Amino acid sequence: MRIGIVGTDNSHVDQIVRHLNVERAGGGARVVALSGGRGRRNDALAATGGIAEVVDEPAELLGLVDAVVVADRDGSRHRDQAIPFLAEGLPVFVDKPLARTVEDARALIDTARAHDAPLTSSSALRWIPDTDALVARSMAGGGPELVVASGPADPAGDHGGIFFYGIHAVDIALRLAPGEISGVRTDVTGTTVTASFTAGDTRVVVNFVKPGSTDQIPFHAMAFTRESMVQQTIVPGADYCVPGLEAFLEMARTGTPPIGYGDLLRPVEVLETVATALREASADARL
Repeated sequence: MRIGIVGTDNSHVDQIVRHLNVERAGGGARVVALSGGRGRRNDALAATGGIAEVVDEPAELLGLVDAVVVADRDGSRHRDQAIPFLAEGLPVFVDKPLARTVEDARALIDTARAHDAPLTSSSALRWIPDTDALVARSMAGGGPELVVASGPADPAGDHGGIFFYGIHAVDIALRLAPGEISGVRTDVTGTTVTASFTAGDTRVVVNFVKPGSTDQIPFHAMAFTRESMVQQTIVPGADYCVPGLEAFLEMARTGTPPIGYGDLLRPVEVLETVATALREASADARL
């Protein structure tokens, strides 16, 4: 399987190239082409992975690859970057977040459906062993009635503000809490943004904590049932992107997305509502 990558500044790309090209651990899948043109970053990746093709524009990957990873760190670019490949029926993995608006996310999903092109997107933390362990323990109690997830996220940060890191805590929470999103409320303090909402029958609280100058809080989640509470600190390992990458490769081989398209929309729905509330609060503060 020939993989092309769009958006190579993301550090996740280093893990992908190492896993597939250096360690050759992807069952025959290889990164064979990068977009973004020649430069220090792409030249280094090409040298590390033995990648021969470096093209200027994403569309130039068409004809060179069998599947695509869109890894640009700014989710507002993902719609334009991914749709040309979906329209050609190629499997596409959009690294987190899928998009920064529900409108863009729906456009991606609609294109995937129209052209029978499998699409997936997620936080890398959705798939790691700590999250799997927490889900298994919470389901043993019959499923949670309350989920509380916390993690670092900077509302004013580069690459899309609350979306860039906020997707991690939201995706962890929503893996524990299936169902339709309703009643999203956003509360802001000096260092924390809290989103509270209902997902199906589960109440969900997600705390986004602005990182300090030298440190940040860990990712953490708790799930409460009628009889018990389970909790887990979510620790990304050195190869934390690999489980999500393997889920994408399996999708590319089978044509079956690992996450239902309705579930791809839910974290975008939550984060777009939070981002809108933050913009409104900022505008009010300037009045």
